[in-house]
Parts: sequence; structure tokens; C-alpha cells
Amino acid sequence: MKNLIISFISLDRPGLVDTISNVVRQHNGNWQSSSLNHMSGYFTGAIEVAVEAAKSQGLIDALNDIEGLESNIKISDNGRDQIQPSIVLEITANDREGIIQEVSSIIHKQGGNLIKVVSETEIAPHSGQELFKAKVTVTIDSQQIHDLIDTIESLADDLMVDVTR
Repeated sequence: MKNLIISFISLDRPGLVDTISNVVRQHNGNWQSSSLNHMSGYFTGAIEVAVEAAKSQGLIDALNDIEGLESNIKISDNGRDQIQPSIVLEITANDREGIIQEVSSIIHKQGGNLIKVVSETEIAPHSGQELFKAKVTVTIDSQQIHDLIDTIESLADDLMVDVTR
């Protein structure tokens, strides 16, 4: 078995996921995980597909033939990663430039590894202020969690961090 890691971008259009998933199915691929998003008129995402080694090149070729889809495909022989202990940080702050860089730098300096970041901005209902919200999944030594949270919260008075495991 091979695992294909597929990242893609396309002008958004109805049926795009159906087209991709049909190609995966036609090559007996198993859609393992994905993160798909509409962003400023584009549809983008990352997909992990397990497929028999003998069918992997056919699947790659078929994905590359989808009209209007720009993709980058990597083949992994490693299978799915072992699940590592992680925490999820839910971060809320007034939006400003550089907040992702500041948070990612702190996580790196504290010995953590970013596994997943999902972020958005929205308008606060009562104040009209633009808010930054993110769910950040991190693997980190359990002894470092408290210091990590304190350091992130020290970035700004308006920044709040909630933690789940």
C-alpha cells in the first residue's frame, strides 16, 4: 500500500470534490483524511489517500488530468503516522498582522510541533472589532504545557487560550 498526500487548488466550481472522489474510487483508493476549504473564490485542500502500489501511478496521472486542478502529490511508504499525544489550543484575540508567526514561533521555541492549524477572522457581535480565532493542535512534552500557554497569553492583553486534550 502507498499513501498519496495530495494538495490542490482550483477555481471553485460545483462538483469538484465529486470529481476528485470519483477518480480516487475508480483507482480503488481509500480516502483516509482531508482538509478542504473555500478561500476567496478558490477551493483548496489536502487529502491523504491509501492505494495499492500497482495503482498509485494511474491514480496520480488521473488526478493530474482533472481540468483546472493544480495539484502537488507526494507518495509515502510509511502508512499512517502513529498518533502522538497532543493538545488543542483554542486562541482568540483581536486580529492583527503577525499573530500566526508569533504563536508558531513560541510553540517552536517551547519544543512543540504544530500538527494542525485552523484559523479564521470574524467580526465580534457587540464591538464590531475583527477577531482572530484559531484551533491549533500541538504535540509537546506535558511538562511544557503550562509554560507554553503562559507564553502565548503574554503576547497581548486581549489574547485568550483554552486548552483541550
